[in-house]
Amino acid sequence: MKGLGASEGYGIGRVMLVVEQKLEYTPKEVADVEAELGRFRSAVDQFVANTFEQADAVRKSAGDKEAEILEGHVAIISDPFMKGEIENLIKAHQCAEASVEQICQMFIDMFAATGDELTMQRAADVKDIRDSILSILLGVQEIKISDAPAGTILVVHELTPSMTAGIKKENIVGIITETGSQTSHSAILARAMEIPAVLSVPNALSQLSTGEQVIVDGNTGDVVTAPDPDVIAEYTAKRDTYLREKRELELYRGKPTVSASGEEYELCCNIGTPKDAAKAMEKDGEGVGLFRTEFLFMDRTSLPTEDEQFEAYKTAAVVLKGKPLIIRTLDIGGDKEIPYLGLEKEENPFMGFRAIRYCLKNRDMFKSQIKAILRASAFGDVRIMFPLITAVEELRAGKALVEEAKSDLRLSGIAFNENIPVGVMTETSASGVIADLLAKESDFFSIGTNDLTGYTMACDRGNSDVGYLYSPFQPSVLRLIKRIIECGVEAGIPVGMCGEAAANPMMIPLLISFGLTEFSVSAVSVLKVRKCIAKWTKAEADEVAAKVMEMSTEKEVTDYLKSVV
Repeated sequence: MKGLGASEGYGIGRVMLVVEQKLEYTPKEVADVEAELGRFRSAVDQFVANTFEQADAVRKSAGDKEAEILEGHVAIISDPFMKGEIENLIKAHQCAEASVEQICQMFIDMFAATGDELTMQRAADVKDIRDSILSILLGVQEIKISDAPAGTILVVHELTPSMTAGIKKENIVGIITETGSQTSHSAILARAMEIPAVLSVPNALSQLSTGEQVIVDGNTGDVVTAPDPDVIAEYTAKRDTYLREKRELELYRGKPTVSASGEEYELCCNIGTPKDAAKAMEKDGEGVGLFRTEFLFMDRTSLPTEDEQFEAYKTAAVVLKGKPLIIRTLDIGGDKEIPYLGLEKEENPFMGFRAIRYCLKNRDMFKSQIKAILRASAFGDVRIMFPLITAVEELRAGKALVEEAKSDLRLSGIAFNENIPVGVMTETSASGVIADLLAKESDFFSIGTNDLTGYTMACDRGNSDVGYLYSPFQPSVLRLIKRIIECGVEAGIPVGMCGEAAANPMMIPLLISFGLTEFSVSAVSVLKVRKCIAKWTKAEADEVAAKVMEMSTEKEVTDYLKSVV
């Protein structure tokens, strides 16, 4: 069976099918509205208590960031709009079950309609909340997997955050789901618990049986059914090698990031919350190459204040103890929807009113964020990065606003770094083409390969019909990456990469050859990337890059790189 390898490693064990219980009820009109409101509110109170308890369990098994996924569910159901709409239906004499289902479905449909993976994950969150509250209202026992014996491979339709609270890591050796993607909560939670996982295996629940022996290959996405002794021996050897190599990565902890020929690099982390900064340090990151600030604006009903933002940025800066902190200004629109900002529905949001474009038209909000970042710069090596720059005018307008914010802070006698670096996230083909012009007016570049690939190849990675085109190893994308780096080097500014490709072992020799100075990856990838960089001399990397840049197709490139990495 084939699926998506979403959490690496090898699991050899026996299947436990986890079948979701049916949440059936007959919609009815209620006479006693106050009693029904009380029923609903009591269910919400119980849901909140259960969720905080589950979050504590997930915090112990997976970590703070993963626990925050569950805590986010509390924020969603506590949202005055969602809760108010449910209560309005109850006040119109609709039963609590039907009211919860109707409003939750409205949100599910809204998020799912975007077609974007990250926003669609919100739909999965609301579905999890809906099912939990309906279970409470109907008195149905929720799925519990805490009784799974040692050597269990869980098979579920979807691994929800609430389910993971019952997982005992020592007993679960693999996870198979029928849905999910690399960015889904199923994948995030499995990786955090370091359990091999294969997602999106069609009809896994109907094809597998409880007690059946299977092998989960989280690297390739293979699920091997009814393995014979030779296959089991083969995968046992693979698992032992994988675990040994994982232990060997610890040899790179606390070491500088250096190539085999002595070139030094900065190896940073991508984060989304101040708490992630601590995780980055714990995993031996050398700073933060990308702080995604939009998460501060989500799961709330109004803009965060300047002080709220300042506290978040300051917290991260203090945790980093003088190591670099690159803060990307608000990047909304496209794949990130924040309802209270009132963004109009666009035919093509990725090509529309988003990121720097939105911010420059909403100057007060933008200036508030810039002032918060400037104030945080008094507490560490903080840098400002503008997303989605496609023209020099946008960079100049952003820098002009930084100067205005500086002037305001000076008048107020508030400390900040007068020489705070201001850089550009080069993630469009336009920014690659004019990289030489942008480099003259920018203090640094950071390449965002996810969007750069999508915009250059004119394809949406979430669209399976064109997904074959979405690869940073497309010759056109590689040429743009090379140009951006070379323009930065020629201008004497540092160039980093914060897209997913920065952690890909096949990309690393190319980046070494092109002249990249900083890699920014997920915290769990730090030691793997450091080890990979240490394998290459500059001369070896140059030889590989020279051959790659003569190739005409993505397949030629990847086939060759697989043979040398």
